[in-house]
Amino acid sequence: MANAFLIIDTQFDFCHPDGALFVPGAEQDVMRMANLIRQHTDQIDHIVVTLDTHHLLDIAHPLFWVDNNGQHPAPFTRISAEDVDAGRWVPRFAVEKAKQYVHDLEADEQFAHFIWPEHCLIGSRGAALHDTLLDALKDWSRQRELDYVAVPKGLHPLSEHFGIFRAQVPDPAVPESQLNTGLIADLDRFDRVYLMGEAKSHCVANSLKQILDFAPELVPKVTVVTDCMSDVTGLGHLADPIYAEARARNVHFVKSDAVFS
Repeated sequence: MANAFLIIDTQFDFCHPDGALFVPGAEQDVMRMANLIRQHTDQIDHIVVTLDTHHLLDIAHPLFWVDNNGQHPAPFTRISAEDVDAGRWVPRFAVEKAKQYVHDLEADEQFAHFIWPEHCLIGSRGAALHDTLLDALKDWSRQRELDYVAVPKGLHPLSEHFGIFRAQVPDPAVPESQLNTGLIADLDRFDRVYLMGEAKSHCVANSLKQILDFAPELVPKVTVVTDCMSDVTGLGHLADPIYAEARARNVHFVKSDAVFS
């Protein structure tokens, strides 16, 4: 049986206490991921790591928006379509597209638009893989004589890109925001795809949701590794419907010590 790992956003800003958007529990998650890779090197045939990567002027960063007093929103502020229509929050860039984006999110019943701390800025330490995971990946590559595959997401500044397979609101003029059929085909070569990473409440959940919605061929192959991911504090409930749907569709859920048992 051929096995692939899909490791979501295991980067400094999410996984280190000094990171800009640290997810409590992520450091322990990274240790478990690294141990899995080291202990089961010969059973892991492909590893894809995703890299959340943003510009400073991103639609989900404070600098993009202002209120009537010219103040930027604090991190974790929710901006609704009603807020935008009422002028409570005004986009400073690509104004009409930004307003339409917030409406499209709500119309599609996706996650509400949140403002995050500036994180995973392109070229920054925060955007790099956590050293513990990187060391394990390098050892795996040397022993298997295979390269791990790194897939960036989030560089289109006018849409969140939680899930790895496409932006929350794809733009027909921006190829990297559209469905990544190449990645789906790459993973479909394997009998089992183990999903893990950060954060359980957001980018892991949305990657899983995109598999459910756009890659039905992968659904019976997916195993979610439950103790290799953690929630953004206080926001875990947002993803509950996604995991419930996955369980209803017979997606496998296991802890790391049962991955290859």
